[in-house]
Amino acid sequence: MELVPTELVRRRMESLRFATRAAAFAATTAGMLGVLEAEARLRGPADADAVTSKWAGRWGRALLRIFGIRLQAGGPHIEKGRRYPGTGPDGIGRLFVMNHRSGMDIPVTLASVDARVVSRADLAGWPLIGPAARRAGALFVDRDSKQSSTKVLWEISRSLRHGQAVALYPEGTSFPDDEVRPFRAGAFVAARRSGAPVVPLGIAYADPRTAYWHESFLGHVRRVAAMRTIEVALEAGEPIPSRGRRVEELCEEVQAAVQALVRRARARLLA
Repeated sequence: MELVPTELVRRRMESLRFATRAAAFAATTAGMLGVLEAEARLRGPADADAVTSKWAGRWGRALLRIFGIRLQAGGPHIEKGRRYPGTGPDGIGRLFVMNHRSGMDIPVTLASVDARVVSRADLAGWPLIGPAARRAGALFVDRDSKQSSTKVLWEISRSLRHGQAVALYPEGTSFPDDEVRPFRAGAFVAARRSGAPVVPLGIAYADPRTAYWHESFLGHVRRVAAMRTIEVALEAGEPIPSRGRRVEELCEEVQAAVQALVRRARARLLA
């Protein structure tokens, strides 16, 4: 079918926008990796976690600019333009949980919370993205592998006990709307064992086309990266204690909190 001129121009603009952003992503990521490694060598092993955390946040904020993501943030810490601290007054890491709607959830998370992000296993093998995510502290999980899930849950527990926060999307996959589906319990078991508080986050996108649920991840990234701008709202809640709680009860309470925050994020976009 022959394209009308306006449609042809639109597609060409999208292709140009994607190519430009892909090049900017590659250059920025490679440059930041180099500077991170240089600073890590200068400061030594004692400051390794602090250096990684700082550059993970900078990488996330850079990705927001590159991909035209306009973030409206509300709630503790992030509404003032800061990252939500990953460690509480007791020195235990926090477990951040949020609904999952788009591949762009990841840069939003990196820019907004000081935490290691749990990500899908196949990204670990992608050129540049894999090494950069790994260097930023990402934990990769194959949800179809019991061995992989068990290993990641052990790493989550270890991180939390040692004062490192972890951020994840416990619905297990992404969905196209604002309804928050039931959470998988594994990470909540890790939080309870370590005594880590759970911080709920709710995310909403203005344009439903940003949702990732019906296509390959690569196809999704290519399509979304070609959009002119992406309007997104993120709402953060107060930490919810996990110590001494039943896992099922904790899951339900956090899911309800995330759902309320998603509604608040949607209202912020509509205001």
